[in-house]
Amino acid sequence: MPYLSELTLYPIKSCAGISLSNAVVGESGLVYQGIRDREWMLVTPDGQFLTQRSHPHMARLRIQIEDGVLHVSWSGRPDIALPPDIVWQRESTVTVWDDTLPALDAGDTIAAWFSAALGENCRLVKVAPHAQRTASLKWTGEPAVRTLFSDGYPFLLAAQSSLDDLNQRAVAQGHAAVPINRFRPNLVIADSPAFEEDYAAQFVFSDGIELRSVKPCTRCPMPAVDQTSGIAGWNPVDILQSYRSNPKVDGETTFGVNLIVAQGLGQTLQVGAQLDIDIAF
Repeated sequence: MPYLSELTLYPIKSCAGISLSNAVVGESGLVYQGIRDREWMLVTPDGQFLTQRSHPHMARLRIQIEDGVLHVSWSGRPDIALPPDIVWQRESTVTVWDDTLPALDAGDTIAAWFSAALGENCRLVKVAPHAQRTASLKWTGEPAVRTLFSDGYPFLLAAQSSLDDLNQRAVAQGHAAVPINRFRPNLVIADSPAFEEDYAAQFVFSDGIELRSVKPCTRCPMPAVDQTSGIAGWNPVDILQSYRSNPKVDGETTFGVNLIVAQGLGQTLQVGAQLDIDIAF
């Protein structure tokens, strides 16, 4: 029977994820010790978001959570702590794709730490409490679903069997197999048929949590980035392009599915939880 094999929280967009044994299901994504998925983000001085697409070394910014405090480390530098009661210096306006929204700036000292790590001027921001950013109604329908600094949706799910299928093809072509973290999912499921997730209406977990599938996840060059070294290499999307063209998204290459909460808001999701995959007929 399919089960949840991995849970990953990404507190700072495009930085390293945190592997968890459990997490709370929030409207805008996973929550752990009060810290929400992708509620922080690095931006240019004029508020444009930064990601591994242009800055692959962001993968080397390691994150830990201890007693509700976010700790960030970078090789060769002292760690920096981002407590929940941080004194916000000012409000700014930031841009994520086509969305512009208010954010709280963490101040010059923290900006200097991240700028030194990445080797260019940047600032750390947190989504403002009154910010209103929602997932595309075209895919989610009503009512509107809130999201923070994710690319577009609260949850991303991938299946281990689908990765195994991709890696078999990759190895046959002389490439090294890649881990699932190249695709940066929040949830990984195991013991399901390869790519069955493509046909799911929703994922019903044994603890009563139901997550509804709303959109296939289209793929950019980011899976080329090794999430340990922060170095871009061969791109597994190149292989996916040969057999993963999806007519639902105008023929773009997809891997994994974006989800929203259907039931179980505020409940705790546990690694190991069994699930049923309701197929959309």
